[in-house]
Amino acid sequence: MKESVQNIYGHRLRVRVCGICVNDDAILLVNHTGISDHHFWAPPGGGIEFGESAYDCLVREFKEETGLEVEVCDFLFACEFIHGPLHAIELFFSVKVVGGELQKGTDPESGSDQIITEVAFLTWSRLDELKKEEIHGIFQIPKEKCEISLLSGYFKL
Repeated sequence: MKESVQNIYGHRLRVRVCGICVNDDAILLVNHTGISDHHFWAPPGGGIEFGESAYDCLVREFKEETGLEVEVCDFLFACEFIHGPLHAIELFFSVKVVGGELQKGTDPESGSDQIITEVAFLTWSRLDELKKEEIHGIFQIPKEKCEISLLSGYFKL
């Protein structure tokens, strides 16, 4: 893990929202660097700011990271990730694109040391080709990765 990532996100609890955006046979993911020794694909999302609703945060995060405007739909599931120095509670929602243009955005907390390297709709078959450490751990929970939107409840990674 990059020292800058650890300094920004480590040794504190983060409450995050993440959006599951499926289009035909693909899911929108953001590729990060510096979080681990590998590139790391995860659904778009980020930390809720004080006074901000989960819905408003998710709309903001999608715009910042992907350039897309979304409508937040259903709450799907919650996930807790505890692997020092990171600890996050993540709330996953389904989202629908309503505007904007897909483009690689930025992570404002990272400043000039950006961790977002790519934003793309990955097909389920492409996702299956990735090593498990290269994608968010929540994709290990359903029997098939394409069933991610069917999860409900609370998961601990």
